[in-house]
Amino acid sequence: MDNKQISFNSARFITSAPDITQMPADTGVEIAFAGRSNAGKSSALNTITQQKSLARISKTPGRTQLINVFELSPGKRLIDLPGYGYAKVPQEMKLKWQAALSVYLQKRDSLKGLVVLMDIRHPLKDIDVQLLEWASESNLPVLALLTKSDKLKPGPRNSEVLRVRQAVKEFGGDIRVESFSSLKGLGVDRAKEVLHAWLNEDNAVEAE
Repeated sequence: MDNKQISFNSARFITSAPDITQMPADTGVEIAFAGRSNAGKSSALNTITQQKSLARISKTPGRTQLINVFELSPGKRLIDLPGYGYAKVPQEMKLKWQAALSVYLQKRDSLKGLVVLMDIRHPLKDIDVQLLEWASESNLPVLALLTKSDKLKPGPRNSEVLRVRQAVKEFGGDIRVESFSSLKGLGVDRAKEVLHAWLNEDNAVEAE
């Protein structure tokens, strides 16, 4: 298998799509980032790609109403899914976002991994749990990043990571839990290792 080195800082914005019908062709490998609207999803994408403004960071819903597509190289993409659980938008808009996210997760063949971002101080909310359960049932590997980990001291931080790791065991499946901080750079290298392995999955298929 040829594990080609991937440069995350080569990521470039391709398109914003309201649904999968307006996304690029469903080929190659995609990794999707999902999380509550205040979980630090955009910050994580910017930190991993070393680009300060690749994903827009906003206190109000904006471009994150759409499915944002970033290309690393031909056939290798990072996907920024609509933030879920945002309290200050109309219910109709929430349902529209949820529907777009659900269809993408169920219908996109090129999706090879899911990054679920949760604030380490408030992990495993109901909608997070639903997403993790769905991923496990669909045999989709998950990297659960406990964001804003710099808000906790090392002892409590490590304890919370262990607690969440224990909790997700009941879902079965392939779920890896790591602490992460965009501000301090905690967990960035570990996250890149997982993403790199997923993005090279198409090479494994080609070699068979």
